[in-house]
Amino acid sequence: MEDTLNLWRQELGAVPESVWRRTGLRVLILADNGLTALPPDIGRLHRLETLDLGHNALTSVPGELGGLTGLSGCLYLHDNRLTRLPDSLGDLTRLRYLNVGENSLTALPPTIGAMSGLVELRAQHNRLTTLPDGIGGLRNLRELWLRGNAVDHLPASAAGLSELRHLDLRENALTRVPEPLAGLPRLRQIDLRSNRLTHLPDWLTLLPSLEKLDLRWNAVDPALPLLGELERRGCIVLT
Repeated sequence: MEDTLNLWRQELGAVPESVWRRTGLRVLILADNGLTALPPDIGRLHRLETLDLGHNALTSVPGELGGLTGLSGCLYLHDNRLTRLPDSLGDLTRLRYLNVGENSLTALPPTIGAMSGLVELRAQHNRLTTLPDGIGGLRNLRELWLRGNAVDHLPASAAGLSELRHLDLRENALTRVPEPLAGLPRLRQIDLRSNRLTHLPDWLTLLPSLEKLDLRWNAVDPALPLLGELERRGCIVLT
């Protein structure tokens, strides 16, 4: 199809100049090509809806990426060598899926809360310690994957993630269950495996939609009455 270009695993090393002349492209797949740089020319492809740059060796992406406001499907940036993301990503308000996992990010851009179309955000296996204050702006977010970071708390604004269903905080540095989760009405699954938890808040029993709470590889007493109450309510509790 003329609006799709699949160059997956072609050992390119660099994006051919001819790609930037394909301004009608809606899907561009450049995954697994050993790319070390992405030129500003990416901004020419203003009709793109899905862009796959995963499994490369990118150390940065240009601000022009934020000019691709037609991106309404997926943006894959996972498994690269990124240490930061441009603030201009906040302009991608139609994007539904963003994967920035398996990089070396110490922070997500403060503008990420403007990406109001996001349904799923994956930022697993980075070096994050928390999320930006603007994260609560993601009112449509249903899945948040943060496994394998150094997260020790969530900002108060995370209480605004009213559509969140699945939260993966496995292998982080939490000493307590983040308080902003207390009022999330649709939260069904919380994965807290391999953190530093010893106590649990009473408000866990008040989460109306909770179906699964995974506490394995923490120092939580499995005999806590709170856990029994969750199980009686139908929640699967793993300790």
